[in-house]
Amino acid sequence: MKLKSLISCIPEGYSEGFYNNRKYSITRTDFNEGKSTKVYAKELGGTDYISLNYYETKMGELLKPCEMPELKVISFLKDVRIIE
Repeated sequence: MKLKSLISCIPEGYSEGFYNNRKYSITRTDFNEGKSTKVYAKELGGTDYISLNYYETKMGELLKPCEMPELKVISFLKDVRIIE
């Protein structure tokens, strides 16, 4: 699945979701008409967090995790369950 599709499953603005049976506050902010996105998630009542920047370029998708492995970010995007 493309990164943009995974990211678009997270609503723009503030939301909450579950990942690995832990609850997270999640903020998604889009820039440049949706061609770049910032996602920040913080475990509520814990110390874990997820932080990433995503860019659509002429060459394709570009994921820039912030001080964490790319695999951790992709796992979060695939497995987070947003609370409706």
